[in-house]
Amino acid sequence: MSGKYLVTGGAGYVGSVVARHLLEAGAEVVVLDNLSTGFREGVPTGASFIEGDIRDAAKWLDSSFDAVLHFAAFSQVGESVVKPEKYWDNNVGGTMALLGAMREAGVRKLVFSSTAATYGEPKEVPIVESAPTQPTNPYGASKLAVDHMITGEAVAHGLGAVSLRYFNVAGAYGDCGERHDPESHLIPLVLQVAQGKRDAISVYGDDYPTPDGTCVRDYIHVADLAEAHLLALEAAQPGEHLICNLGNGNGFSVRQVVETVRQVTGHPIPEVIAPRRGGDPAVLVASADTARERLGWKPSRADLAGIVADAWEFAQRRAG
Repeated sequence: MSGKYLVTGGAGYVGSVVARHLLEAGAEVVVLDNLSTGFREGVPTGASFIEGDIRDAAKWLDSSFDAVLHFAAFSQVGESVVKPEKYWDNNVGGTMALLGAMREAGVRKLVFSSTAATYGEPKEVPIVESAPTQPTNPYGASKLAVDHMITGEAVAHGLGAVSLRYFNVAGAYGDCGERHDPESHLIPLVLQVAQGKRDAISVYGDDYPTPDGTCVRDYIHVADLAEAHLLALEAAQPGEHLICNLGNGNGFSVRQVVETVRQVTGHPIPEVIAPRRGGDPAVLVASADTARERLGWKPSRADLAGIVADAWEFAQRRAG
C-alpha cells in the first residue's frame, strides 16, 4: 500500500495496531497523539510521531497526506456519565477541528473509529446499520454526533469517509495490546485475575435471558479490526459516508469468556456474582454483512481461545 496517512490516537490500543498494519503494507505513517491515554512506546517502529492535540492538526496536515484514520477519543463509558463535558469537548469539538484542518489541507479521505455504543440497547440482534441509534451514555452520543458531522462533511464538501462501528475488540498484535487505565474490558480484567492482580472477576448479573444467564457479547480480534481499516481506505468514495459494523456475528457469554481464560492460562478464576449494571443489554451481536459486501472484509480470527491466548501472551510480556 502506497501513500501517506495521519493516524490520530495512534499511540492507543486500536490505533497502534492499525498504524502497524499500514507500515507492514508499505505505507508512510505519521502518528498524532497527546498521550493522555496512549503510550509513547505503543507507537510502532517506522512511524513518525507528533505529540500534540487533534485540535492543532492544521499545524501538521498538508496536501501530502492521502487520508486520516481517526482514533483520538476518550472512551470510558462510566466516566462519560459523570464528566460528559470532557467527551463533548474532545470527541466532538476535537473532531470538528480535525475536519476543518482536513478541508483546509485538501485531505478528502477519512476512516473513523466509531462504536456499537451508538445503538444503545438494541431491539433486535444481530444489529444492522439501519437499526435505531439511541445511545445510553455521553460516550456513545459523542460518537454518534461525530458520525452526523462526517455525513454533513461528505455531502457539503465531498469527503470520502467510512465509519467503522466496533463491537468488543480484544486480543493483541505483536507488542500492541490492551493496557487501559483504568481497565474496563472483560478479557484483560479476567487475565488480571489469572496474574494474581485481582482476587476474582465480578459477573454483573447471572439472570439474563441467555443460555447461561450472563450477558452475551460479540468479540473481534484487533488484527481483524485493523485489516478492515485498510480495506476501508480503499472503499472510501468522494461524497459518501459509509457506515459498517465490525464484529464476528457470534456471541460469547461472560461465563464462556471466563471459562476460556481458565483453559488458556491454566489458572482458576474465582467468580463473584454482582447485581446487574443499568443499561447492560442481554445480547449485543453485530451483523457485519455491510462490511463483507462493501469492504470485502471477513474476520479470520474468530476463535475465542485464540483471541484470549494472544491477549494472555501480551499480558505476560508486560508483567515480565
